[in-house]
Amino acid sequence: MRKTPSAESLAAAATRASISGGLPPVHLWDPPFCGDIDMEIRRDGTWFYQGTPIGRAPLVRLFSSILRREGDAYFLVTPVEKVGIRVEDAPFVAVDANAAGADTDQVIAFTTNVGDRVTAGPEHPIRVERDPETGEPAPYLLVRVNLEALIDRKTFYRLVELGAEHPHAGEDWFGLWSSGCFFPMIPAKDLP
Repeated sequence: MRKTPSAESLAAAATRASISGGLPPVHLWDPPFCGDIDMEIRRDGTWFYQGTPIGRAPLVRLFSSILRREGDAYFLVTPVEKVGIRVEDAPFVAVDANAAGADTDQVIAFTTNVGDRVTAGPEHPIRVERDPETGEPAPYLLVRVNLEALIDRKTFYRLVELGAEHPHAGEDWFGLWSSGCFFPMIPAKDLP
């Protein structure tokens, strides 16, 4: 039986894998599963190892570069090992957004807590889930393959100011335009 790797050995492997400066091709790697590691990403984007927050932003960025989702499970993956971690909601948080243009020509670019820069559009859609009890919105942005960012509250409220009504799926919706795509947020009839 293989020993579950430590955070330090994963960090070293991630560093070797991302020497080129870009994101490692984790989608191409198929290493053996080595078990779960005591690492968790909380809803606010804070990474924990063995119950302690990881305070070094470069280390969090490094770990985020080898993160992969399969179904509902999340893994840190290197060319030689794969370990499971826990993710409370989404693995990333969109902490800022900038819009350029207007109406259907609008483009919204997001920055995540780990430094990813993503422009919402066909390959990076925005979706909004609503809490069935409270109706509170939870907006998400697809950052990488199967990996989303929860759009933080302050950023979401700024985005709402850019919203517009547009027909979608047979009814009018309030939503956002970016890169020629309309992303519905709430049926217009449900607006306060």
